[in-house]
Amino acid sequence: MSRPAIMMASAFLLAMLGPGAAQHAGHSAPAAPSASAATKAYQAVNAKMHKDMNIRFSGDADVDFVRGMIPHHIAAVEMAKIVLEHGKDPELKKLATEIVAAQDKEIAFMREWLKKRGN
Repeated sequence: MSRPAIMMASAFLLAMLGPGAAQHAGHSAPAAPSASAATKAYQAVNAKMHKDMNIRFSGDADVDFVRGMIPHHIAAVEMAKIVLEHGKDPELKKLATEIVAAQDKEIAFMREWLKKRGN
């Protein structure tokens, strides 16, 4: 498993433990009064991700995993696009480009997986 995938899975598990766990991980840190455009964009993505990850659980571990991971991966793509727009570090921009490509493929796979199962 790649490092970004491990980080994503860890964040997903924290989010699944509930809002307290996610906040404890720093996901809900407020912006500074003079937050940059990038910070505001990250916060918007983060808020949407947590809202969308608040799924109705089915009791099927596989389905629940996929339903939660889709918005998580979408947020990863959106965050990567923010660093591509606002970031300066070439290594991070390369990583962000790779994340977009990998996560887009995984999102498509998961959507198709759900569709095949009538979800």
